[in-house]
Amino acid sequence: MLAVIKTGGKQYKVEEGDKIRIEKIDVEEGKGITFEEVLFLGDEKKVSVGSPFIDGKTVEAKVLAQGRHKKVWGMKHKAKKRYKLKFGHRQSFTEVEITKVG
Repeated sequence: MLAVIKTGGKQYKVEEGDKIRIEKIDVEEGKGITFEEVLFLGDEKKVSVGSPFIDGKTVEAKVLAQGRHKKVWGMKHKAKKRYKLKFGHRQSFTEVEITKVG
């Protein structure tokens, strides 16, 4: 069974057993979480598309880890003003494993 869920302003295509990294959610490691914003749910025989969400359908997951991505470097520069600024950013994430779809 395939599902498309929305969390953290992004959409993710998931199946049972998938491990994905989503935007940080304040849940302890080892705890369960339920995604109620399911946009699409289906398999080869039956398909359900929400407008925008499917009522009564959820996707359950287990939190595996909390972490941060690798550092991404950025640069600001203004021509002819002797202004340069280098900065870095590390985005926080939550790694989850999908346990139940539908």
